[in-house]
Amino acid sequence: MAVSYMDFTSPSVRFTYDVNQNRFFTKDRQNFINSLSINQLNTLGNASLLDIYLSRGNVVEPHIHQNASELVYAVTGAATVSIINPFTKELLNFPITPGQVALVPQGWWHYEIATADDTHLLAIFDAPVPEFIGGSDLLRLTPASVFAHTYCLNEAKVKETLAPIKDTVVIGPPKDCPNQGQVQGEMIQQHNKRDYYDMFQQQQEQLLEQQERHFQHQFQHSSGRQPQEQLPRRQVIGNGWDIFAEEF
Repeated sequence: MAVSYMDFTSPSVRFTYDVNQNRFFTKDRQNFINSLSINQLNTLGNASLLDIYLSRGNVVEPHIHQNASELVYAVTGAATVSIINPFTKELLNFPITPGQVALVPQGWWHYEIATADDTHLLAIFDAPVPEFIGGSDLLRLTPASVFAHTYCLNEAKVKETLAPIKDTVVIGPPKDCPNQGQVQGEMIQQHNKRDYYDMFQQQQEQLLEQQERHFQHQFQHSSGRQPQEQLPRRQVIGNGWDIFAEEF
């Protein structure tokens, strides 16, 4: 949505931009993020995006966007988008491949893990400039004594564990991580599991049952008999990931 106060006759108005020219973060040649906001394209209005490239096993670190919801779209490769639902206290993992999306509500803790090389993701936001708070900053800037006291931990061990985090990570593991290969293998194995496979199957079965009831309703209507049950007023569409709509 374009900003309402934009003067579209102004010589400074911009309608196009090369996102490759605005690097947000670089880990290496295979892992980097470009960004686009209203600062680069002044006609964007209430929208922005991150253009994310990852190789297998690399992670956009756990973080939040305190000012925007995020829609993650897979262009190439494969990734798992993981979010923590603050209301149900659940960790939810959503594997996505080209053409699939996952939604992260505003302010929710989440991260993305590439499960294939040459993974390309688009993260689209409903804010003119997406704000970012990385988990690495929370860990390295909070005193170890606070963690130790709050959670009844050994302060020395907390300091030792968190000492390697010297800066905002953004894409991990860091290049100098000594056990990077082992960590990547374990993370990929864990997040290749489709946590929502059972729910997907259940929703497909519910959709088939709904379609069967619809056909029965049509048959009964054409034959003059009254339907035995009330059908939902809203037809559910999608690939089975949709939550079935309640009657309204």
